[in-house]
Amino acid sequence: MIRLWDGMSWFGQSNSSETASCGEMVQSGYRYAVSLTHNHHDAEDLAQQAWFKLQRNGDESIVRGRFFTTIRNLFIDSIRRKKIVEFEVLPDDEVLPDKSSEEPGITGDLDFMLGQLKAVEREFLFLHCAEGYTAEEIAQLTGRPRGTILSSISRAKAKLRKLAAKETPRSIDANKKRTFS
Repeated sequence: MIRLWDGMSWFGQSNSSETASCGEMVQSGYRYAVSLTHNHHDAEDLAQQAWFKLQRNGDESIVRGRFFTTIRNLFIDSIRRKKIVEFEVLPDDEVLPDKSSEEPGITGDLDFMLGQLKAVEREFLFLHCAEGYTAEEIAQLTGRPRGTILSSISRAKAKLRKLAAKETPRSIDANKKRTFS
């Protein structure tokens, strides 16, 4: 796991238990941002921007739900800015390019499979499976109906099962190389 920040640089001078709980929340927010962006650098920027935005607004204690909502809103804002600048339509069901070819093994395969999901499906799946939120809590965070959340999670799990069951393009290429050489 990637550890982002060393605690004190973000949280100022506070007691160690408060810094530890804030650090855990920042790590959780970072993982959520990675599920949205599918890019570690952009996720770091999103988590940091969200944290500082909440601090600037004068929030003494930052609540996880508000932190996640801020991360999500900043992510949506960044997509809108990209649409304005690049004049490209970024549909909700956009599939990310396969960047996992440099990362062989389970992590690369998982990144490949997650890259095949829609951004919304990745987000809902992350919040449910990794963060342990219920469908009702996700609905409150994202402003979408509970039924939509449940069906998206179900579809995402089914897609991942299907992708895991069949061979990935890399393993097919490896088999062809072995057969002809």
